[in-house]
Amino acid sequence: MTFETLKFEIASNVATITINRPDDANALNATMAMELLEASVLCSESEEVRAVLITGTGSMFCAGGDLKEMHERGDDKPAHIIRMASVLHSAITRFAHMDAPVVIAVNGTAAGAGFSLALAGDYVLAAEEAKFVSAYTASGLTPDGSSTYYLAKHVGLLRAKELLFTNRRLTASEACDWGMVSKVVPASRLMEEAQEVATNFAGGPTKAYGGLKRLLLTAYSDTLETQLERETQGISGMMRTHDGPHGLESFLGKTAPEFKGQ
Repeated sequence: MTFETLKFEIASNVATITINRPDDANALNATMAMELLEASVLCSESEEVRAVLITGTGSMFCAGGDLKEMHERGDDKPAHIIRMASVLHSAITRFAHMDAPVVIAVNGTAAGAGFSLALAGDYVLAAEEAKFVSAYTASGLTPDGSSTYYLAKHVGLLRAKELLFTNRRLTASEACDWGMVSKVVPASRLMEEAQEVATNFAGGPTKAYGGLKRLLLTAYSDTLETQLERETQGISGMMRTHDGPHGLESFLGKTAPEFKGQ
């Protein structure tokens, strides 16, 4: 499928989504929000997709929302932002609830909506030169894109407040130390490592990954008893898939499993 602001391809069960507005710092505009939603639906509904990789073109990952587009809307600014944020949030929700793990490869600065998108990944790699900054309040705005949901979970409430109130810019290594990034790699190896991680996920038990993702979404919100019941339903449900019983048989037979993602 052809997009205006993204590159999208599926190969070897990995869907690669590349933010592609390099002349505009890969800023998120209304078209990109719609295209991210469409890409998320394609990934969610395709049996071929068993892992997703999101990265950016050029030296930026994503500089945040397209403030010029917002400003040009005049009196329509509030309605425009409601429309765009609602669409973006639908995309982020779809990525969070789909079975396929989402790998984020942060190739450069992740600011504003790009900062939020990076936080929403299941596995986040960053180039050594990458930077992370909330940036919202610097423009007189409050955050969107899930950063107020994920950031405190990753780094703790007080550190989250520091980043969101002060717009402190973190290096890739600092972001990794704080728990926002899984691994920092040289820029020359970023995509190679990200593809390797995504390919490994694509060969794994996709339904189990999906169940795991959904369990972790409620880890901070449900009571112990409710979470335990979710775990019971989840692990028993895996016995109704191909990969659950196959994984048990492979372990007992001391053979390498060949998961089908079913």
